[in-house]
Amino acid sequence: MDFSYSPRTRELLGRLGQFMDEYVYPAERVYDEQIAAADDPHEQPPIMRELQAEARRQGLWNLFMTHDGLGAGLTNLEYAPLAEMVGRSIIGNETINCSAPDTGNMEILAMFGSEQQKDKWLKPLLDCKIRSAFAMTEPAVASSDATNITSTIRRDGGHYVLNGRKWYISGILDPDCKLIIFMGKSDPDAPAYRRQSMILVPADTPGIEVLRDLPMFGFHDRLGHGEVQFTDVRIPAENMLGTEGDGFAIAQGRLGPGRMHYAMRAIGMAERALELMCRRSLDRTAFGGPLADRGVVREWIARSRIEIDQIRLLTLQASWLMDTKGNAAARSEVAAIKVSAMEVAHKVVDRAVQTFGAAGVSNDTVLARMHAITRALQIADGPNEVHLRTIARLEVKKYR
Repeated sequence: MDFSYSPRTRELLGRLGQFMDEYVYPAERVYDEQIAAADDPHEQPPIMRELQAEARRQGLWNLFMTHDGLGAGLTNLEYAPLAEMVGRSIIGNETINCSAPDTGNMEILAMFGSEQQKDKWLKPLLDCKIRSAFAMTEPAVASSDATNITSTIRRDGGHYVLNGRKWYISGILDPDCKLIIFMGKSDPDAPAYRRQSMILVPADTPGIEVLRDLPMFGFHDRLGHGEVQFTDVRIPAENMLGTEGDGFAIAQGRLGPGRMHYAMRAIGMAERALELMCRRSLDRTAFGGPLADRGVVREWIARSRIEIDQIRLLTLQASWLMDTKGNAAARSEVAAIKVSAMEVAHKVVDRAVQTFGAAGVSNDTVLARMHAITRALQIADGPNEVHLRTIARLEVKKYR
């Protein structure tokens, strides 16, 4: 593969870097202050609307989308460095309408939605006029194995009736959330991977009850992570995504690019943590000299540099494979970046926290929040062990 960035990526990377420096980083503290002062902590703060308007004005909008001329039309390899750039800030993805769960939901709608479904839901999502949520994970079962899902989607004439309890449903508490993509069991007697379906659920449908907003290592996200009860929720049959039994296949279809996005954002967080660590080590004096002169700190910095560069190259390779040979051919590499990117990012952030000492565990820097995110994302979107299982199975298969 050619490791050089395309001319378009270089051009967008320069513009995006300037946008981050001039607008996003200075807005981080304002964003937190506006949320703290708001009557509803889940409502989008005014500063974010200003940032999004500026991003649209500069043409930095929907850069992730590749389907049907709806976005920038970048390949995975072209978009990867841009995902890293915005990943340096916790609010970066949202400013350019490239944040989860909307990105995955928009890709699902572009790939599997009917024209009517696209008109109703995809277009307003691309314009960021609404937000969305994805309801798959359940508290009562190990949802990393999708065949365990117990929530039901039952046909009743011209409608489907939904029942079940979901949790860690990101985005559900945002007042702008108008759509929930619900995954449930539609035919318990079908073959294992044809039992599940996905259906589009308007968020104001009767029978949906948000029970609580779940924290992530003590942090509450602006979008919210809800525990949600669905009780006899009636949805028109035309809201089925694809056909009955397509749920598992649709879920697999959104995973490759989505995990690349996560990996590159993790690299962005790691790069910012390394930068903060280096600056702190030069500014802070202990035992007669700057921390940067201490052997242990120099080793942290050196190992961080090596590990970040390694995982970046692995993620670019996975992106290249998806572009040239398809998502299925890159299964092992995609699983590998899901595991290694978050592990590396968490390790680098942890070293930065240690370098900052007491300030590192406070909210005076972004490090404590990054520490929580990089640890939690080793569980979200499939725990590391599931991906390691996939890699090992594919590796052993070569020798059977």
